[in-house]
Amino acid sequence: MSLEIKLVAFEGPLDLLLHLIEKNKVDIYDIPIVEITAQYMDYIRAMEEEDMNIMSEFLVMAATLLDIKCRMLLPKEVDEEGEDIDPRAELVEKLLEYKMCKYMAAELSDRRIDAEKSLYKHPTIPEEVLSYRPPIDYEELVGSTDLPSLHKIFKDVLKRKDDRVDPIRSTYGKIEKDEINIDEKQYYIETFIFQNKICDFRELLEKQKSKMEVIVTFLIVLELMKTGCISIEQDEQFGKISITWVG
Repeated sequence: MSLEIKLVAFEGPLDLLLHLIEKNKVDIYDIPIVEITAQYMDYIRAMEEEDMNIMSEFLVMAATLLDIKCRMLLPKEVDEEGEDIDPRAELVEKLLEYKMCKYMAAELSDRRIDAEKSLYKHPTIPEEVLSYRPPIDYEELVGSTDLPSLHKIFKDVLKRKDDRVDPIRSTYGKIEKDEINIDEKQYYIETFIFQNKICDFRELLEKQKSKMEVIVTFLIVLELMKTGCISIEQDEQFGKISITWVG
C-alpha cells in the first residue's frame, strides 16, 4: 500500500524517517529497518514527478536504508572488542541529533512568538505626581504616647540591654595578635650585629617595640648562635652579654 504524502510536509530525508518512526510507534534504538524501508520507498515512488534536486537527497537516504537492510541479512559483524556491530547505529545517531535540533528549533520559535506579545512602555507619570509625598499626621503617629510613657520604654530598653551583658565575659580584655615577619626580623638582627661587629644583647632587646618582638629576637639570637653566625660572651654573672658577628 503506497503512502500519499506531500513532499512539502518534510524538510528532508531525516525528517521523513523521524515521521515514519513516530507514526509506527517504534523504538528509535531498535528500528524495524525492513518495514521503515518499505514505507520510505513508497514515498520515493510518490516523488517521481517532484523536483529532482530535492529528490536526490531522499534517494541517497533510500540507498543508505537498502545498504543497512542488506547488512542486517548478512552474518553480524564484530568490532575489535568482540561486540556485535549494529548497522543501524550511525543512522540512529543522526536521527537523535536531528530530533534534538528540531525540538530546539520549535522551542525557540515558541519563545519568539511569546516575545512578540511582550510590549514595553516608557513611564509617562508627571513629575509632580512622582515627587508627591503624603503629609505626615503626627497626632496619628504619636497616638496616646506621652513623655512619661516614652521614658518608661527607654528604661525598659536599657534594662534589656544590661540583662544581655555577661557579667564575667564583659570584663575580659581583647587579645590581639602581633603580626611579625620572621624573615624580615632575622634580616634586621643580622644586619644590626654585622654593622656593629660587637653589640650589647640588652641594647638589642630594648630596640624592640613589643613583648612578642622581644621573644622573637631572643629566639633568633639563639638560632644564630646555634648555626655559628655569632658568638656570645659574658664576663661575670648577671653582667653584660656581648654578641660578636662571626659570619
